[in-house]
Amino acid sequence: MVMLKLPHEDGSLYAYTMRTQSEGSYAGIAGITGKPLKSRIAFSAAHVVCDPLANTDPLANAQVDWHATLAYRRYLWSLGLSVAEAMDTAQRGMGLGWETSKELIQRSVAEARAVGGHIACGAGTDHLIPCSQITLASIEQAYEEQCAFVQRQGGQIILMASRALARSAKGPDDYERVYGLILRQVSQPVILHWLGDMFDPALKGYWGHDSLEQAMEVCLRIIRTHADKIDGIKISLLDADKEIAMRRLLPQNVRMYTGDDFNYPTLIAGDEQGCSHALLGIFDAIAPAAAAAIQALDEGDLTRYSQLLEKTVPLARHIFQKPTSSYKTGIVFMAYLNGHQAHFRMIAGAESSRSVIHLARIFTLADQAGLLIDPEEAAKRMQHVLLLSGIH
Repeated sequence: MVMLKLPHEDGSLYAYTMRTQSEGSYAGIAGITGKPLKSRIAFSAAHVVCDPLANTDPLANAQVDWHATLAYRRYLWSLGLSVAEAMDTAQRGMGLGWETSKELIQRSVAEARAVGGHIACGAGTDHLIPCSQITLASIEQAYEEQCAFVQRQGGQIILMASRALARSAKGPDDYERVYGLILRQVSQPVILHWLGDMFDPALKGYWGHDSLEQAMEVCLRIIRTHADKIDGIKISLLDADKEIAMRRLLPQNVRMYTGDDFNYPTLIAGDEQGCSHALLGIFDAIAPAAAAAIQALDEGDLTRYSQLLEKTVPLARHIFQKPTSSYKTGIVFMAYLNGHQAHFRMIAGAESSRSVIHLARIFTLADQAGLLIDPEEAAKRMQHVLLLSGIH
């Protein structure tokens, strides 16, 4: 039996005995075929692995370990999942700049082509230099540049929310102008991306309104006007009722991709009036369980689907707790525990964004959900992290 000393929320220590005792009991998900999933499109937004041995400033100039980063994408594709590339899960705009994002997109699209994987890539305006004089025209040019790059590589565009537009727009008309111009130019349908300010405070008031109901009206107006250029919209508002309300108002050909890392099991399962597909950061951390659950849905086994996904929700809610923007730390920590990377370091030093108490809770929740591939190895890795905080 594996036992560790872990910290309580008050800093005191307690003895934790792992529930998952041996390799092979991993979430009860043996039998994943890796075949394309049928009933839902399921994107996992994917994290990047930094190079901890690069002799550069880890805050301002962190380097990517391309081998480990691409290997993780091959792992996601092997499960039948799709990859959402260069998104906020990859620390886009939070350590991952546009120049490195270009290389990431180029390499990942080529890798997807080689293995037959499905990929979509984030295009935004994050290479603009922040200043008070950013014009709508410069925002449009920035979107055009990034969209053109993704299209040249052969990737589907995820049209990311723009901090510059949120800062510069005077109202809903400016959003309709910018999005209209870009959507008229794209060569294939894109996925729109509405990221709530709980994920990125700089996006507060997106679509020209603080009220989510009014913002939704603007967004729906843009979607209806350009429905032939829109595959779907991914919304991350952590509000299931609002997602369902919007889902029911979408044109018939436009998909809803849930980005709700709190309520994804019920949103993906859907109701008599429709369902959400998935574009989720949490799928990076629970990839085998997510793939097995969608596979169960493909087979009409809603009971098994619910059993597999519901047990992951406590972990997801913990990883995405406030400040939600720090969720990437938990995602990478899960990859470290499960042996997908040899270290727990992140670009921009983001491994320090969560406390050791928070990380210890991730460990116990992952164990209780059966999400640790090799429990003994995960325990050793957890012990390394504890030692750095003086816990022996």
